[in-house]
Amino acid sequence: MGQKIHPSGFRIGITESHKSSWFSDMKRYPTLIEEDYKIRYYIENNLKKASISTIKIDRKLDQTEVHIYTARPGIILGKSGSGIDTIRNEMMRKLKISNKIRINIIEITEPDKEAILLGQWIAQQLEKRIAFRRAVRQGIQKAHKANINGIKIQISGRLNGAEIARKEWVREGRVPLQTLRANIDYAYTRAHTIYGILGIKIWLFKDEKIKL
Repeated sequence: MGQKIHPSGFRIGITESHKSSWFSDMKRYPTLIEEDYKIRYYIENNLKKASISTIKIDRKLDQTEVHIYTARPGIILGKSGSGIDTIRNEMMRKLKISNKIRINIIEITEPDKEAILLGQWIAQQLEKRIAFRRAVRQGIQKAHKANINGIKIQISGRLNGAEIARKEWVREGRVPLQTLRANIDYAYTRAHTIYGILGIKIWLFKDEKIKL
């Protein structure tokens, strides 16, 4: 069962919260969903080097707040600190968003505790033609140094350029996928290698949230 359910969606309202927080009538609902998608797509594609883990969107009456969680805030801010204004103006011009946009940059102090950042790092190693077992082992070591309770990494595709695609996974420690109180950070990313695309899935078991 735990293999078929998205770990984050499974825990919404328990340990996870929605990444978009707003309310709308049915007429504007599709438009706002499309705006959310465009905002995320624009940020993820134009700020690939900023190590962005999460983009949260909050909407008020006439303002859209975008919270960007990043391990490298300096890349977004720029040398003079005018990077946010440039991004905001480009987003409003290209995406044609009616509301005012406010961008908040939140720094991640421990990037090795974020599943998506760890997955992006492994993808970079695979794209440099490093053997997948070595990349996975180094990823697990990074997670251990960050005091993660458990980690599971799965890579699928033409591993090491093999003719037949296959799937391999490694688990260290506990990864309780069926325990709802378990704070599981899940991420999926891709590595674009010269012999095809490799899919990378990561589950990080951080801690258990117990309501007293």
